[in-house]
Amino acid sequence: MNGAPLARYEATLQGLARKDRLRTLAPRAGLDFSSNDYLGLAASRRLGDAVAAAIARGTPVGATGSRLLRGNAPEHEALEADAAAFFGADRALYFGSGYIANFALLTALPQKGDLLILDQLAHASMHEGAQAGRAEFKLAAHNDVDAVEDAITRSRAEGGIGRVWIAFESLYSMDGDRAPMENLVALADRHEAFLIVDEAHATGVCGPDGRGLAAAFKGRDNIVALHTCGKALGASGALVTGPRTLCDYLVNRCRPFIYATAPSPLMAVAAREALAMLSDEPMRRVQLHERVAFAGRQLAERCGVVPSGSQIQPFFIGDVRRTVAVAAALQARGFDIRGIRPPTVPEGTSRLRISLTLNVDEADISAMVDALVEVLASA
Repeated sequence: MNGAPLARYEATLQGLARKDRLRTLAPRAGLDFSSNDYLGLAASRRLGDAVAAAIARGTPVGATGSRLLRGNAPEHEALEADAAAFFGADRALYFGSGYIANFALLTALPQKGDLLILDQLAHASMHEGAQAGRAEFKLAAHNDVDAVEDAITRSRAEGGIGRVWIAFESLYSMDGDRAPMENLVALADRHEAFLIVDEAHATGVCGPDGRGLAAAFKGRDNIVALHTCGKALGASGALVTGPRTLCDYLVNRCRPFIYATAPSPLMAVAAREALAMLSDEPMRRVQLHERVAFAGRQLAERCGVVPSGSQIQPFFIGDVRRTVAVAAALQARGFDIRGIRPPTVPEGTSRLRISLTLNVDEADISAMVDALVEVLASA
């Protein structure tokens, strides 16, 4: 082997460090303004009690195999049945993570000869799935329905005859803005297209009982939705909901589902309990929306920020080094706010990602804004 075997990896890491893009792991510290535990369920007594009761009655920690072998536990099937009913779908499938679920959908469902159109700001897992899949794929400008239709029109003019698939997030994880859902559904109907909707950040927070932003279109045979269990639901894994035919197809043709060890049955218990809590404890959503509104007013009045209207509030800084410095200063003051840099976000849009959860109250939010104003004045 020529040269030091680790040299090119060291060089890459050094290059990232020079650009202030080197990632490192750090322990949790400070008030939570960075997690996706929007409803504060992750450490809730009710979720913990449900898991403890499952352990007491003999539910195993591990699934022991893939779902098609011995890994198909009663807890998985109970969660999927409840999720299908809750989200108004024919069927639900439980995956180990949202990332794997998105990757699985985009590699398994769009076929060779089909056209997949992906919002340019969709999650990295969707981009990876699109690149690894069999369908031709195009990127469309963010939330631009006309750009999506133009891509379909061009494809048809060039002889494309396959099915069209349109993939996007309903609530975007870095900007906190919503997709134009009604317009995309109408567009899909005009072109007999399928929609793949990542509801990761809307599940539990938006829609009736937290059913998400696609809830108004439940039961359609051209919509597949992904609901992560590791954000507002406080557990882990992800639920794919949609027409029974497509879910059955995934069981038979989706390699990330077929060949992966099933998620822990205990996590299925936790996710199922969290779905019940969405219906039983609506005040959690009310309180979260109140805190979102309060934070929006504070940031608008004191920092000139345009509120996103959601629990995800970006604070744009632009310069990578200043973003890192501001985030570090806030963390030193006891506020866990992270700086988000390229390639996670586009060049020139480095930002603080301020996440609002029930793990903080209005006094905490006011204190955070005080610290932000002070840090910005000196950074």
